[in-house]
Amino acid sequence: MKSFVSVVAVAAAALLASTSVHAADVEVVHWWTSGGEQAAVSVFAQEFDATGDHWVDGAIALGETARATIMQRALGGDPPDAAQFNPGRQYEELIAAGLLLDLTPLAEKEGWDKIIRPDSLKAPCQIDGKWWCVPVNLHLQNWAWASIPAFTKAGLEVPTDWDTYLADLPKLKEAGVIPFAVGGDGGGWQISLLANQLILSQLGAASVEKIWKDKDLDLAGGPEVLKAFTTLKTLGEYADDGSPNRSWADTASLVIKGDAALQVMGDWAQGEFQVAGQKPGVDYACLLGPLSPDPQNVRGGGDIFVFFKQGDPDVERAQLSLASLMLSPAVQAKFNTAKGSAPVRDDVDMSLANDCMKKALTVLAKPGALVPDQNIWRNEAFATAQNAIFSDLIYNKATTPESAQAQFVELLKNAE
Repeated sequence: MKSFVSVVAVAAAALLASTSVHAADVEVVHWWTSGGEQAAVSVFAQEFDATGDHWVDGAIALGETARATIMQRALGGDPPDAAQFNPGRQYEELIAAGLLLDLTPLAEKEGWDKIIRPDSLKAPCQIDGKWWCVPVNLHLQNWAWASIPAFTKAGLEVPTDWDTYLADLPKLKEAGVIPFAVGGDGGGWQISLLANQLILSQLGAASVEKIWKDKDLDLAGGPEVLKAFTTLKTLGEYADDGSPNRSWADTASLVIKGDAALQVMGDWAQGEFQVAGQKPGVDYACLLGPLSPDPQNVRGGGDIFVFFKQGDPDVERAQLSLASLMLSPAVQAKFNTAKGSAPVRDDVDMSLANDCMKKALTVLAKPGALVPDQNIWRNEAFATAQNAIFSDLIYNKATTPESAQAQFVELLKNAE
């Protein structure tokens, strides 16, 4: 065995020397730190290390913190080699400053424009006719995750609509179960995601676009949106005392253990259930919509990676190698199965997908089913302000749905 290894090592060394190619370290900054997320990102790391280059992990908890660190380092002249963002306007400053590696030659060679879908996911990576980022998944946000044992303990069936669930809240509390699980850390993005999904499930896709894209102030200030705000306020009244400073992953853990009944969270939560060895339909229920008996829409965002100019040809070669690997069918299948998300190309073998993912893929296949995330239309400053409004509504007893709605309308009025 030793002689075989030495022969391989000598051959590899000779090949590197003959082609003047040197293995490179690629530092990748991301915010995937929960158990399910680590299982998914390890797919990228292991597959990349197998090429001979090396993934240097730069995990930073919380997306807001990670993005702030990335921007500070990049604008300060010390960027990582690759970094995670969400598709949208979060990284437009980096493009304008000329800090990102132009991926257009690789994209044209591999036909990214033809294989990546949907258009709303690849569009933020194509600016002025050039490719600046690599989409790696399509995250579907409008899910509720319910503990079957928690509802059974309260003598209840898992609900399939909001009216039934809201009526169940007192009974769940009486049974000693946290009726509604939600976390408030990270600047309130979890609360904002919840509010956005309430509006989608109660008003529909057309209204979502009119509000966040077209800034329809009459609709944003109307009775339908007020109903969603009122529901959000009610849910907050049935959250537990530990909610304000809790992460989404710790919140999902409460549902997994049966201590809490239900959480509204994107499909990345599915990774936590998988790591815990739980099965959909047995231990937990995945409710698309969320809580819609016949869901017609999926609200999607996702994750992308940008690559920073470094001035080192070996690093640039390795960066392009990683970008290509992330989109390969085999890696897309492994990564997204672990992550709980949908692949960005439809020629991927998803035979390992569980019932939850299959449900989402079925709806996603319908024309016009995908509703873009707000990041496509509004910038980071808007998201931060929106998070604060929704967090104040759910955690501040003195804040009424009417006053929060008025703040939301004013924010939209001045949004960029």
